[in-house]
Amino acid sequence: MTHDAMGATTESPSSIILPEQVAAPTVPPVHSDPAPTPTPAPAPAIAVIAKDPIHWGRIGLVTAAYLGSLIAFGVVVATKGADPFSVYHTMVKSTILNGGSLQQTVLRAIPIALAALAVTIPARAGLVNVGGEGQLIMGAVAATGIGVALGGHVAGPISWVAMAVAGALAGAVWAGISGILRTALNANEAVTTLLLNFIANDVMLYLIYQPWKDPHGSGQPQSRPLAHAAVLPRLFGSQLNIGLVAAAVVAVGTWYALQRTGWGFALRVVGGNREAARRAGLRVNRLLLSSMLAGGALAGLGGALNLAGVETQLRPDVTVTFGYVAFLASYLGRHDPLKVVAAALLFSAIALSGNGLQLTNGLDGAIVDVLLGLIVLAPLVMAKKRGRAT
Repeated sequence: MTHDAMGATTESPSSIILPEQVAAPTVPPVHSDPAPTPTPAPAPAIAVIAKDPIHWGRIGLVTAAYLGSLIAFGVVVATKGADPFSVYHTMVKSTILNGGSLQQTVLRAIPIALAALAVTIPARAGLVNVGGEGQLIMGAVAATGIGVALGGHVAGPISWVAMAVAGALAGAVWAGISGILRTALNANEAVTTLLLNFIANDVMLYLIYQPWKDPHGSGQPQSRPLAHAAVLPRLFGSQLNIGLVAAAVVAVGTWYALQRTGWGFALRVVGGNREAARRAGLRVNRLLLSSMLAGGALAGLGGALNLAGVETQLRPDVTVTFGYVAFLASYLGRHDPLKVVAAALLFSAIALSGNGLQLTNGLDGAIVDVLLGLIVLAPLVMAKKRGRAT
């Protein structure tokens, strides 16, 4: 803007806004979604497995570890002057190929499998139950007391159920002692369950040497035998009894409880990180105690079934270290219920084969314990190899 000599105001050319210089209203741009990128279809699972070197490496490592165990055992028996091939033939023949021996293997596996599951359940919560032996013994003691007291006064099925319940309760109480000591006093459950094994054995010996001693037992330390009605009936005329059915149902039920229920999931959470489980609102002590009670109940049931179906009277060797073998079976099966049962069958066959080795090959029957140890050692070697690989 400028002023002329007369005082009039005029617009300078540079300050005049032409129509074409007026900005057009701003219109927001319209954005269109880009076309979706097609997702490639996943490769077939078979192809992934076939190309996975870790998968095949693990299979080879497992095979090598267990073959190494067999070879090492062959070397041991060779140093004893026996032919390893003859020894393995005797073991297979005396446990699998013979029908009667196979049935004995299955019967022997019943208490081992249930005691192994007694290790598996607390292990999910991070506990170590070494008391399967004592819990088996207390289950057998309780079943003997109920079975002898009832005698032939009640029907057979009532006696069977009563002995099974009494055995399970006795095993649960015995394991519950360690559970309470763990939750209340933070006492190591591995130590307390191990010590309770010796106490349970002392309780049994006291009973069969004193108040429960059979007056017609020729001075042998044993209880009075069960009445015929209290003995578990056999299946289809074989050596097997209905205890096998009960054990199978319990094993499947244990698998379902650990894999498909909230209780089993909570146990895994506690076993994975106890402090995180506590902060998440889980009642950790209650879960720990419940796992010990459930495990002890299974072991006690195993002792009752072994007493009522096989032994029929209480004797010093009623469990024959089943609880310690069960502990190894649980760890070999990596605390998976179905794998644990399979491991119990394997260990039962190996333990039973000691009799055949003693009669046929002139070896001490206890030599099979060497094979048991080597088989349990194999997973430790595999775990160490995998740790180095990673």
